[in-house]
Amino acid sequence: MTDRRLRLLRGYAPVIALGTAFLAVSTLTVPARRLQLTVGAVNPGVSAETATAAGAGPVATGSAASGAPTEAMGSSTTRASGPGAGRRVVRPGQAGGSADAAAAAAEPLGAVTPCSDRAKQIPKDPYSPPCLAFAGNNGGATHRGVTRETIRIGLRFPADPIDFGQVYQFLADHGIHETREDLERTALGLLDYFNATFQFYGRKIEPVLWQGSGLAAQEIVGGGQEAANADAIKAAKELNVFADASAFTPPYADALVKQGIVAIGAPYMSRKWYSERAPYAWSITPDCSIITETAGELYTKQLAGKPAQYAGGALKDKPRKLALIAPDVPWYQDCINDGVRRIKEGGGDVAVRIAYSLDPSVFTSQAASIVAKLKDEGVTSVACGCDPILPVFITAKANEQNYQPEWLVVGTALTDTDIFGQFYNQDQWRRAFGISLMGPQQPIRASLGYRAYKSVRTDEPSIAVDLLYYFIYVIAIGIQMAGPDLTPATFQQGMFNYPRATGPAGSWSFGPGDYTPMDDAMAIWWNPDADSPYNGKKGAYQSDGKRYRPGQWPREPMAGPPAPALGGARQ
Repeated sequence: MTDRRLRLLRGYAPVIALGTAFLAVSTLTVPARRLQLTVGAVNPGVSAETATAAGAGPVATGSAASGAPTEAMGSSTTRASGPGAGRRVVRPGQAGGSADAAAAAAEPLGAVTPCSDRAKQIPKDPYSPPCLAFAGNNGGATHRGVTRETIRIGLRFPADPIDFGQVYQFLADHGIHETREDLERTALGLLDYFNATFQFYGRKIEPVLWQGSGLAAQEIVGGGQEAANADAIKAAKELNVFADASAFTPPYADALVKQGIVAIGAPYMSRKWYSERAPYAWSITPDCSIITETAGELYTKQLAGKPAQYAGGALKDKPRKLALIAPDVPWYQDCINDGVRRIKEGGGDVAVRIAYSLDPSVFTSQAASIVAKLKDEGVTSVACGCDPILPVFITAKANEQNYQPEWLVVGTALTDTDIFGQFYNQDQWRRAFGISLMGPQQPIRASLGYRAYKSVRTDEPSIAVDLLYYFIYVIAIGIQMAGPDLTPATFQQGMFNYPRATGPAGSWSFGPGDYTPMDDAMAIWWNPDADSPYNGKKGAYQSDGKRYRPGQWPREPMAGPPAPALGGARQ
């Protein structure tokens, strides 16, 4: 592979990382000048009823600077253009303090009231918090990393690159070429959007970019805690950040929590894990508890003990024999343990468990051995709680070995999106069905993230624009909902006060014990002949659109098309 191709693919690698939620944008070593942000989907909020006089609790407000009405998303008005317009990016060693912090602290906090012109902060955004207006003093330095003018958000770059090996080649073969400058430009543009449209009480998000000493390749598999601790201490003591937007490895997120820094990103941890780290740990992905509750309930109510009617070849209509596949990292195996327990409590069983290494350079060899084991064990139904790239290799090897099981989608790491479903072997994936905690797919140029970017820039954003958008949303709404007195505690209460909302990224709500988004799911099935609304290409997930919370799933399959799909008509 040429150096040029590798460079281009490294630009796209963060999209893979974002998708997997295991290998975040920050896992790549890049020049310190590059801004890296990542996403998934999360939001906080407060109802208008909670708005009171100054200092009365978490609130949301009107326009970012003055309380004046903001433009609706998708407005044709163009604000500042060009990377960094109207916003300062702080590097290590630069001052972040405010000269009038002491004076601000001595004044009473300004008043927060409902907006007079609209109910939502962003009228056309389904996830928008309620709109409240603010005027007066914001309290200045309310917490570490917060001043009258700025809120410092850390962005750590680990010390090591990760070898994406076969993943790079796969992307090259599919014509995906995007530079890292595209990602930087998009992230900075979205920061312009949030700083301009959300209510930050006279403050702006100020990203602090820095090179860490931690090794992402170690951290994503549970190691590297000592270096992660050192990086978190630096973030707290030297860089003085309020929150960190690159906490995508649990060791680093845990280290940040110990330093009292709001940590955004640890993916698919258990509900207990987040609760034990309150009010600091949050994620852009659902916790694995909601996934195991939902997938386990659906399996035991609708599939367990019945023939594998959607399998092919010799497996068709055999008694179902379930296999679970997940990374061999301890915290993900804990999730699998919980899933197995839930299935057994519901009267089902798991015949085979397989753990794999989160090492993309050996995905091909792992896939071959995984398929051989599944085939030898006579597994009819395969549930892969994995990253979105491994199924590329597993479905290819399954086809080579004429192995035709049912593929059960459990909604992890974008495996339930059209763009990744199209990458999987279509002869295999036509037998894929399961759950998705997200909402219906959106066209590329009609998405919330795309529209937000185009409202502040005239150029085209990165392919990762929606992922970046939803990730920043967590921080932006948490800050807005906290009110002018911004601390980790008010950030948490603001998230808890966010009114439940449903949109393209699923249904969001937060509360005590709930530090992640997405609280319900819908049944989905793959149709290789359908045109995807995302990119217009063949292959799309379909659904009846009905959403269910844990405990609400029906025992009878839902109505659906006569296809190999959950809820499909019996043939």
